[in-house]
Amino acid sequence: MEGFSHLTASAVCQQILVGLSRTTILFIVASGLSLVLGVLRIPNLAHGSLYMLGAFLAYSVAVQLGAGFWPAILLAPLLVALLSLVVERLIFRRLYDREHLMLLLFTFALTLVYNDLVKIVWGSDYRSLNVPGMLQGAFSVFGLPFPRYNLFLLLMGPLVAFGLWFLTNRTRIGRIARAAAVDREMVDAMGINVAQIFAAVFVIGCFLAGLGGALVAPTQNITQGMDHAIIIEAFLIVIIGGLGNIRGALLGALIFGLTNAVGILDWPQFAIVFPYLAVVAILLARPRGLLKSSW
Repeated sequence: MEGFSHLTASAVCQQILVGLSRTTILFIVASGLSLVLGVLRIPNLAHGSLYMLGAFLAYSVAVQLGAGFWPAILLAPLLVALLSLVVERLIFRRLYDREHLMLLLFTFALTLVYNDLVKIVWGSDYRSLNVPGMLQGAFSVFGLPFPRYNLFLLLMGPLVAFGLWFLTNRTRIGRIARAAAVDREMVDAMGINVAQIFAAVFVIGCFLAGLGGALVAPTQNITQGMDHAIIIEAFLIVIIGGLGNIRGALLGALIFGLTNAVGILDWPQFAIVFPYLAVVAILLARPRGLLKSSW
């Protein structure tokens, strides 16, 4: 391992920016998982499959329907949210009081269903989604090229973070959801329809999974199995950030994305190991996560 002595400052800065754009996807997906986990107490193993569905739906809307990239970015997460609403109203709402093991088994079963759905509708071939013209090409950052689409992702991260902050702190549904996360019985006793609040939170969390899939679609092949890595990473981010803590999800995503970027610079053959080493170190020092857990 050579360290950073052979690297220029511009190369390091460029790689950090690339890592931050990856962080955006991780944060969007993990924040949706954290929101559902914190309020509904559902460890949704199917969250990664919704991310995969978001990518495939974005491809279908943009390419097969010919609507283009921008409608796809909006419609794909909405379709994922609509599917999730149907599942929540038909099945999930009957399981909120069940043991976590049953919820784990059910969400794992949903993962199998969603994967079969993808295989039936889109087959096992790779798909790809082109970046729109205005986001093609690259900027020059410290003399090195930095893709325009990565800059777009860097802008999306703060927008989503602000939207979640506004939702949870400045809206009625957000305040009720936070109260329900602490004491559901009290909120129900006040005459508030907790079931509708839970449905809304679940749909918002699933929307974020679909949004992450739609945003990542132009940056990699869209294929079956793309949900496996993201669900592991999202759960680790939620755990090290603090279960159910949105700010913790942002902090965890930053750690995960930046350690991976540093790994690529320093030891590219084993770059994937660096984020997991960071997770182990954090959990050894703070087993309950970096920020306060809602559990």
